[in-house]
Amino acid sequence: MSRRSASASEAEPFDGRAYARELTAAPGVYRMYAADDSLLYVGKAASLKKRVASYFTKALPTRTATMVAQIARMEVTVTRTPGEALLLENQLIKSLRPRFNVMLRDDKSYPYVVLTREAWPRIAFHRGARSLPGRYFGPFPSAGAVRETLSLMHRIFRLRSCEDSVFRNRSRPCLQHQIGRCSAPCVGLVRAEDYAENVRQAGLFLEGRSDELTDELTRAMEAASEALAFERAAGLRDQIAMIRRLQTRQYVDGAAAELDVLAVAMQGAQACVILLMFRDGRNLGTRAFFPKTNGVDSAEEVLAAFVSQYYAEQVPPREIVLDRDIPDRDLIEEALQTEAGRKLQLKASVRGERAGYLDLVRRNAELALATELGSKGAQRARAEALRELLGMDEPPQRIECFDISHTMGEATVASCVVFDAEGPVRAQYRRYNIAGIAPGDDYAAMHQALERRFRRAMDEGGALPDLLLIDGGAGQVAQAQAVLDELGVVGPLLVGVAKGEARRAGDERLLLPDGREERPGAASPALQLVQQVRDEAHRFAITGHRGRRQKARSTSRLEDIPGIGPRRRANLLKHFGGLAGLKAASAEDIARVERIDDALARRIYATLHGLEPDAPTA
Repeated sequence: MSRRSASASEAEPFDGRAYARELTAAPGVYRMYAADDSLLYVGKAASLKKRVASYFTKALPTRTATMVAQIARMEVTVTRTPGEALLLENQLIKSLRPRFNVMLRDDKSYPYVVLTREAWPRIAFHRGARSLPGRYFGPFPSAGAVRETLSLMHRIFRLRSCEDSVFRNRSRPCLQHQIGRCSAPCVGLVRAEDYAENVRQAGLFLEGRSDELTDELTRAMEAASEALAFERAAGLRDQIAMIRRLQTRQYVDGAAAELDVLAVAMQGAQACVILLMFRDGRNLGTRAFFPKTNGVDSAEEVLAAFVSQYYAEQVPPREIVLDRDIPDRDLIEEALQTEAGRKLQLKASVRGERAGYLDLVRRNAELALATELGSKGAQRARAEALRELLGMDEPPQRIECFDISHTMGEATVASCVVFDAEGPVRAQYRRYNIAGIAPGDDYAAMHQALERRFRRAMDEGGALPDLLLIDGGAGQVAQAQAVLDELGVVGPLLVGVAKGEARRAGDERLLLPDGREERPGAASPALQLVQQVRDEAHRFAITGHRGRRQKARSTSRLEDIPGIGPRRRANLLKHFGGLAGLKAASAEDIARVERIDDALARRIYATLHGLEPDAPTA
């Protein structure tokens, strides 16, 4: 390997284009440093020249452009293959923790099945450093998957599971032998060569070569039968039957399928990756990962980083199915093949059975992310970050957020959601059906909802929020402040949540009462909490609005107007071609219909538009 570096003087900005022109086209790893010598980013490349140049020759996403603007110098390390680049990138990310890289966090070591190297090998559960001599099979997604596999192994191959201290001191068979799960080598009830053969066969099974194993056992059974060794033939028959019963439970098409299925769910810059594992055709279950995204809000980038980092340390299966295409998929596939020493595939487009697995994994990822965001520990950490950001004395114990939803002014609904220190308090959610305002007037809708909420609280001594979030900009915040001032409400800290110019998650602006504006960024735990509350208010408002709109559209509002009977209703609908045409008409147009006077026309118009009957009409 060789290394090159470049430094920027304090007087001159870093010239990325010039630096890229001097680079080799060989594979390798590049590192970006800021002026204070802190590491910004580590990346891999099949061609260092092309990859580095791409940062300085085309338009970049906002986050990437922010990173590139901070570059003071770069270093590259040339590797022999893309596979070496992948491994080196992973090592550097783990050890150096760059500011802009997605980092796979995992506080648990993976469980394995170990087949020890001893005179009488044992098969056992293993987690942690591989200090015990033997063959390791895995990783498995969960301890439960390992224990299920071990249970099958003991029934089929009858290998010991006891520790050496127990094995050496047995004088009679244990319970495991009595229930048919161990051949009792401790007391000499099995020949060494027979036990060694069982160990070899167990290894074939764990390697996913169960078809090869059943063929071998079938030939041995037939030979035993021809030699009139019927007891041995019956034992082999039972082994074959157990293995085949297992194969009939396969969830994956094809023999001895070796498959991982991956999906990612994101909310802002919070991410969850779910891994579903199949080995030897058996579904081993799922495992959830919550990588540190450092502000990355692209699901494709997060998944690409996960695949690179996870399979740099774990032996990849022959097939990896992804719920979306990822950057550098061909490069990652080539690198993983090189390291594994065999062919494998990264697939982002599948049909049939595998498409069903993808759908399952997607749903699990969304559920796991929602659970993680709502967990008590995570909630407290985000609340503390929000306290620091807003300058509050204590983390907010009660947060309320208001949002407005309508369709071009129709069926306007305001929502109020409540969060406490542990997450959403759904029993205290409220919706407000907005009436008596001009259609589409979000300011008036917000004013009405807040006035109804806080007037009741002041009259009845109800609970007040520590933090009041308003989904909207300065206009909505002004309405909220006016209501609080009118009613004499003291205590809640009022904060507006305004979308950024690009309306992307992570770009939100927080508008404070003193005129300050905070842009914490997608990586901020404080903003993640605000996003969670805001998104829940938005969801609750939309659900209410859709229900109200559907109800209004499925029933004739005319039936509720005094003075409108079947004949007049029929005349109106016939004249305007239906309820939509009637709603689009002015009061003067309505008055031209037979048997409809001016007063009734005004009443009809007001009712259809959510106005008071004596309100002025268009």
